Amino acid sequence: MPTALIVLAAGQGSRMQSDRPKVLHEVAHAPLLVHALTAGAAVAPDRVVVVAGHGGDAVETVARNHDEDVVVVRQEEQLGTGHAVLQARAALAGFSGDVIVLYGDTPFIRPETLEAMLAARAEGADVVVLGFEAADPGRYGRLIATGDRLERIVEAKDATPEELAVRLCNSGVLAADAETLFALLDQVGNDNAAKEYYLTDVPGLARAGRMSARIVTCPEAETMGVNTRADLAAAEAAFQARARAGALEDGVTLIAPETVFLALDTVIGRDAVVEPHVVFGPGVTVESGATIRAFSHLEGCHVSEGCVVGPYARLRPGAELDRNAKVGNFVEVKSAQVAEGAKINHLSYVGDATIGPRANIGAGTITCNYDGVFKHRTEIGADAFIGSNTALVAPVRVGVGAMTGSGSVVTMDVPDGDLALGRAKQVNKPGLAARLMAKLKAEKARRTQ
Repeated sequence: MPTALIVLAAGQGSRMQSDRPKVLHEVAHAPLLVHALTAGAAVAPDRVVVVAGHGGDAVETVARNHDEDVVVVRQEEQLGTGHAVLQARAALAGFSGDVIVLYGDTPFIRPETLEAMLAARAEGADVVVLGFEAADPGRYGRLIATGDRLERIVEAKDATPEELAVRLCNSGVLAADAETLFALLDQVGNDNAAKEYYLTDVPGLARAGRMSARIVTCPEAETMGVNTRADLAAAEAAFQARARAGALEDGVTLIAPETVFLALDTVIGRDAVVEPHVVFGPGVTVESGATIRAFSHLEGCHVSEGCVVGPYARLRPGAELDRNAKVGNFVEVKSAQVAEGAKINHLSYVGDATIGPRANIGAGTITCNYDGVFKHRTEIGADAFIGSNTALVAPVRVGVGAMTGSGSVVTMDVPDGDLALGRAKQVNKPGLAARLMAKLKAEKARRTQ
């Protein structure tokens, strides 16, 4: 059966105290909306519709950057969740199959849960609602059911004491046949205090129409919604706990898991070692057997097998480390390819560069890649040796097996096998240091009298 997703992302999120749309706040370096779209992608939907409202242009940009096939529609007036789903009707014209309604601010629904909902549909349920056992049911709508057969959804404010005692609560996530869903939504009224059209009315209307409504349950943690900054922090903590556990299960050594922070798309191979206080930004792949040492920060980079990074290293977007390369303490690498066995061990900046196999980059080396307008590349050949405190003024090439003297400023290409010296000749002035120091001390004494 074909499947479509409708992701509701129109809310302003006033409790976030932010000008940014709520669904664009980030967990694990990815907007909440991207988390929801990623979860939904696991069921291989044929169509995806995002319903945007507040900050619609920004929401559309994020959605389409994530998946260019996403269709974004607008809910110009915020008239409730049922009204929001109806805005997707035109985008799903001609679609015949199941629809799952997700929420852009509920980022942790697992693929297994969505598959269970679709399985319930395949077994004949007309409407499937996702429920959870709440530790504190509080303000959640209650699912009144017989077994897994849903009778109705009762909002907390309208519930009797007996109904309030029910711990099975409504997540808001729902699945139904597209034609059935929109037909039932056409029957939803707004006879309530807020004058809004609620998606939660759909199961009751289905039962009234002699259709079946069934409940699929999941752990409460999956249904975590983000409405405040405190919720956002809790969601970050929940993601990190789950991601760390997943890494450990996959064979990654995390020496102090609670101090390592991962992004939504972080990939780390088995037998890799991650020391304490490492931060992974978006777009990082670390292959098997690599070591990321303490207090390093990585984003947009690729670290191959056997590499050692850090401690206190920074890999920025475009850093590509081939096998057994080493990037040491207080080294920053950006938009650079570091070939197999190359070493950049201390206190260096390497940007917009190609470092050849087995090259050695001495401490304090800088690739001077920016002229104030344009970026320029530095090329360092295989087995080259760059002396400490060398400034390589790009565009420049240091050839295979070439060397630079410590403290050189290299402004011209260095042919293969050559030694480049780009520094002033040293001159010693006999006794001048002692005379100068005596003069300075005498002046200091005079000023303190």
